[in-house]
Amino acid sequence: MKAARWYAAKDVRVEETEIPKVGSNQIKVEVKFAGICGSDLHEYVHGPNLIPKDEPYPLTGHIGVTTLGHEFSGVISEIGENASTKLKVGDRVVVEPIYKNPESSFIPNGKYNLSSPLGFVGLSSNGGFAPYVVVEDYMVHKIPDSMSFEQGALVEPAAVAVYAVKSSGLEIGESVAIFGAGPIGLLCLQAAKVAGATTTFVIDVSETRLEKAKEVGADYVINGMDNDIPEQIKKIVGNDGVDRVIDAAGVQATFQNGIDALKNGGTSLLVALFGKPVTLDAFDQVCREITIKGVIAYRNIFPQVIELINSKQMDVEKLITSKISLDNIVEEGFEKLIKDPSEVKILIDIASTNS
Repeated sequence: MKAARWYAAKDVRVEETEIPKVGSNQIKVEVKFAGICGSDLHEYVHGPNLIPKDEPYPLTGHIGVTTLGHEFSGVISEIGENASTKLKVGDRVVVEPIYKNPESSFIPNGKYNLSSPLGFVGLSSNGGFAPYVVVEDYMVHKIPDSMSFEQGALVEPAAVAVYAVKSSGLEIGESVAIFGAGPIGLLCLQAAKVAGATTTFVIDVSETRLEKAKEVGADYVINGMDNDIPEQIKKIVGNDGVDRVIDAAGVQATFQNGIDALKNGGTSLLVALFGKPVTLDAFDQVCREITIKGVIAYRNIFPQVIELINSKQMDVEKLITSKISLDNIVEEGFEKLIKDPSEVKILIDIASTNS
């Protein structure tokens, strides 16, 4: 079969590879649609980050050349002999791609996203940028017939956003400022609206992305290059500031502007994977009783997210800006995301790939 395989930074090749064999507790999925995630893009531009290059990932033994892709939907084509009996061949499914370490103390209390070593299908093992992928049975979630495979491919990033908004403590009637209008930021906007946010701000350096934020439902948009972002926000919500901040950009400027825009006692939720350390005025944090909280991925939330999308409470298809073939993933996928800010979520039509 064809697969998009990472060899090194700026070296992703669409090439023939073996169709994977299913293990005892595993499920083989015939992939229909797969989305390019920001982490896929990071691996392409300056990886390896999460891809195990020097030592095998302990939970899979995987190392080196990797088929990317962890946001995908498809149909079960084969089931391992000891895999879950709740699943059957032909089920329409999405995959929650996070590995669970069975020896971790976080597994019994359900906080499996905190178990280490952190790993994901498509990074710590071969993933969904191919016609077939093998995953652990606990990763597989059925989706209703009324949900399209395109919608299904957005369940994973939507889960990141819903988990972030829930973790922020956002309540009905509150205000929120979201820094970053990429896929996660825009999905956080949708999730915040569902959670009852009444005043929403989106901040980004791209005017094209800000237009998309308006389309998705932002009440106010602000250019991230402005020097007075906290002041602009406070003029609208009052001098106290916003109740919650979600940082989906992950740089010093957004980190600090978010804190400055936050009301005393508020929460700044960090969902971005920060590329560099940031500085914090801890005295200011103490005096203002500000909470700064980080989250990683998600846990125990996929069924809720599937329902939010299926019921159109989250209209995730608004984020899809292109559908491309696997053969063109480098130029029309990775390179376009680097060069064209109008692109938000690019889906790969895997079902049309010649295996």
